[in-house]
Amino acid sequence: MIIVNVKDNESVDKALKRFKKKFERTGVLKELRARTFFLKPSVKQRKQKERAVYKQQLFATDNY
Repeated sequence: MIIVNVKDNESVDKALKRFKKKFERTGVLKELRARTFFLKPSVKQRKQKERAVYKQQLFATDNY
């Protein structure tokens, strides 16, 4: 449960922004989207490997 204490003379917009940040950090929405469809473990591993290779290539080009 996310609790956001609203301070004196604080606008609702700022409090809402802090709530959204806290909610995003929990990863609830990300997990919900991942659960909407089933992904086979082999496909999941393949995607992770592809993502890792992409990140390595991306960072390798930055260093040169």
